[in-house]
Amino acid sequence: MELHWVRFERGGEIGFGTLERSRVRPWYGDMFAHPRRGDVTVALDEVRLLTPVQPSKVIALWNNFKALGDKLNLPVPAEPLYLVKTPNSYLAPGGTIRHPGGPGKVVFEGELGIVIGRTCKQVSEADAPAHVLGYTCANDVTVADILARDASFTQWVRAKGFDTFCPFGPSVATGLDPAKLVVRTLLDGQVRQEYPISDMRFSVAQLVSLISQDMTLLPGDVILCGTSVGVGSMKSGSLVEVEIAGVGRLSNRFE
Repeated sequence: MELHWVRFERGGEIGFGTLERSRVRPWYGDMFAHPRRGDVTVALDEVRLLTPVQPSKVIALWNNFKALGDKLNLPVPAEPLYLVKTPNSYLAPGGTIRHPGGPGKVVFEGELGIVIGRTCKQVSEADAPAHVLGYTCANDVTVADILARDASFTQWVRAKGFDTFCPFGPSVATGLDPAKLVVRTLLDGQVRQEYPISDMRFSVAQLVSLISQDMTLLPGDVILCGTSVGVGSMKSGSLVEVEIAGVGRLSNRFE
């Protein structure tokens, strides 16, 4: 069943529900465990959208797309290569990505996010899809200059972990075949990235299964699938939008 789950703030209270065109239908209980559908809807402009889930962790992939790996002449990884983005970096749709200061070049990376729906520990590839709630849009923001600043240690977490550096949303879309999805990233209305999820080195099921061998994935956790060609820098005032047909459009301004 295709649904678009959101979290929102309205009148000082936080709730969750589903998008129905220009309206939101509140649901009640636990989003991940038999939620109860509400009887009324409210206008979308009457609520403030939050991140659609509250992850305990966001895992971000490196070198997971063939096109980018080939362009950078990277070896094919034998297993998923990933880092963790910290909770201080999470940013809601419409929120402002903030430059952390200094001369560093800040880049956008439009990505598909896998949202975990059931506790997931050492699951098989065949069982992995049953542990996925759905998919969301994400921007894996990075200070590119920091990554290789110290020759002895690549600073992945620091470069990608600044406040506001992990926008995702606006919703979690269910009932989709991820292999048919295409990620588009627009900078000030101009398409900078457009690539198919089918180009991933590790599929959604493989990512969920293999990462769950390392760590328990909890409901609401997000796996960012990695990015492909077209990553670029942002200037103050830039509007960055990550759009995936069937999932939604994530919009954030950079200052």
